[in-house]
Amino acid sequence: MSSVATLGVSVSTATLPRFDATALGARPGSGRPRGVTAVLRVKNEAASLPWSLPGLLRSCDAVLLVDNGSQDGTVDLAWTLSKELGAEDRLRVQAYPHTISRCGPEHLETPPDSVHSLAYFNNWAFSHVTTSYAVKWDGDMVLTEEGEALLADFRWQVARHRVTLSLLRHPLYVADERTAWLDLGVHNLERFGHPMSAEFSYVKAFEWEFLRFPPGTRNLPFPAGTCLELKYLDGDEFGHWTAPSAFATSARTERKRREYAIFQALLRGEDDLMPGVRRFDAPPGQHVIAHVRDWLRTAPRPLVAEAGHPGA
Repeated sequence: MSSVATLGVSVSTATLPRFDATALGARPGSGRPRGVTAVLRVKNEAASLPWSLPGLLRSCDAVLLVDNGSQDGTVDLAWTLSKELGAEDRLRVQAYPHTISRCGPEHLETPPDSVHSLAYFNNWAFSHVTTSYAVKWDGDMVLTEEGEALLADFRWQVARHRVTLSLLRHPLYVADERTAWLDLGVHNLERFGHPMSAEFSYVKAFEWEFLRFPPGTRNLPFPAGTCLELKYLDGDEFGHWTAPSAFATSARTERKRREYAIFQALLRGEDDLMPGVRRFDAPPGQHVIAHVRDWLRTAPRPLVAEAGHPGA
């Protein structure tokens, strides 16, 4: 794969003209207006969208919502939320109806030029970006107040520089509107922002997709406390993996094993969890997600120091 505009894929334009990323004619980064687009990839994220979408609309020039067959009203809710914020002009929606291979063995067995490939899906989604810079976003990722401010600052500073953004996400295990557990004992640091140019694209790795970037690319990390990753105890939080056995042994999947262990322990009603996991009970009248966001704003730094865990 050589670029977002020319992926080197072999899907036939005769059979799938709308989903051949090579046929989209995306302009190189130098021809795009300066700005940041959040590429919000979703499937049945109606529960999380009221927490994730507003922050992106406030801090980015545009949000490109790519829906992969949601059946819970996700797309309609996105338009409602954008209208409430007076930001309908900053929201765009694309539909991607193909089933995407799950992480792990299923992903590994899927050719990278298939419409079912996670790498292909990401490159197709990013080929619709019209600004000079983009950030990859999941429907369950929630910016904190500090995170919104940092991304908004970067939004007006971004130019044609070859710099990536990396983000430390903190898993928040949500039992209901009042109770949740925050894991500060894991370092999930991922490059999530990059210029829209021929040198940055998504390629196939062993368990998932990977952002390819030029050697020596400068990286700007956002500090801890800027993003939550919501995990609902009544949801299927590991359904995008082939099976739990897919992350049972590899050093690359240590973080996923920790998440699965915490999730299962909470389902069993166990409160004696791993170091770094902290329970939150929201005060009356406040949702626990809002409560944790408020706590992160004033919590002593460094946040991850209390865990004593090297992370993954």
